[in-house]
Amino acid sequence: MTVEPDRLTPEARTLVDLMASVFPDLGGSVTDAVEARRIIDALPRPSVQPPAVGSVEDRTVPGPSGSPGIPVRVYRPDAAPGPRPTVVYFHGGGWVIGGLDSHDSSVRELCRASGAVLVSVGYRLAPEAPFPAAVEDAYAALLWAADHAGELGGDPAALVVAGDSAGGTLSAVVAIVARERGGPAPALQALVYPATDAAQDTGSYRANATGYFMEAAALRWFWEQYLGPDGDGGHRYASPLRTGDLSGLPPAYIVTAGCDPLCDEGRAYAQRLRTAGVPVAEAHYPGMFHGFFAFPALLADARDALAGVAEAIARTAKDRKNGGDHGGPAG
Repeated sequence: MTVEPDRLTPEARTLVDLMASVFPDLGGSVTDAVEARRIIDALPRPSVQPPAVGSVEDRTVPGPSGSPGIPVRVYRPDAAPGPRPTVVYFHGGGWVIGGLDSHDSSVRELCRASGAVLVSVGYRLAPEAPFPAAVEDAYAALLWAADHAGELGGDPAALVVAGDSAGGTLSAVVAIVARERGGPAPALQALVYPATDAAQDTGSYRANATGYFMEAAALRWFWEQYLGPDGDGGHRYASPLRTGDLSGLPPAYIVTAGCDPLCDEGRAYAQRLRTAGVPVAEAHYPGMFHGFFAFPALLADARDALAGVAEAIARTAKDRKNGGDHGGPAG
């Protein structure tokens, strides 16, 4: 019997096996969202100081009409001359788990690497607030950031939407919403392994269904929680890949991982954008898994991916560019 070689890098395999040993079996033995959050919140946290930034401020900004305010966390880099981008960041977690605290380190790293102001958004979670609540919160946060870019120390012309996983999906969707509702128009959408189609029917879903940390069963469970019994997974605000017309959207920087069930739909979205005339840069990491972006201290590919996203963000501000090339991107 021939044993196929592991497609993960050795460093990634060690990390995946460790995380899989403690993470709840979402969509399997754990199907209640509250229980899932309880288990995750109880996991031990690394006893290290978070990456230092200039300042961090918790605020509440107006939510959609008739909805509660949205908690955000504003990260400012160390003082530097010249305009800087303002990034509205949406965390991952399948629209069900995660929040401002779970992504604190990642947002700090991106703030440091890009020199941008980061506005991390604590949008409402499913199943308590199913689709399209997170989308409407995301758009409301974008509106607030655009209105307050000067106060935040940002360049109003360098507004960016960014996020990982479900947050990458929200970034793609909010760019579509902004186009349809008359703005504000982001200068960039930075999408890190986004889910772009609720159909969940691709080769990478099958090839990477098990053994690579974020398994297909968990992703299906996330979609079930997010859409609820009546949600339309085919709606463009849920599945941006199904949007009929993608022209006129912001330039995109898209990160995908070869051992991720979402890999094919992320790459398909990049191709759809290109076909529609949208400038796209891709950074594809064949030996990485869904979630790798959060580990720049442990994985060289994560450091490279972070540097690439940071560079794309930095370029949106007038007269502001980080130096160096970071590899990975293609297209």
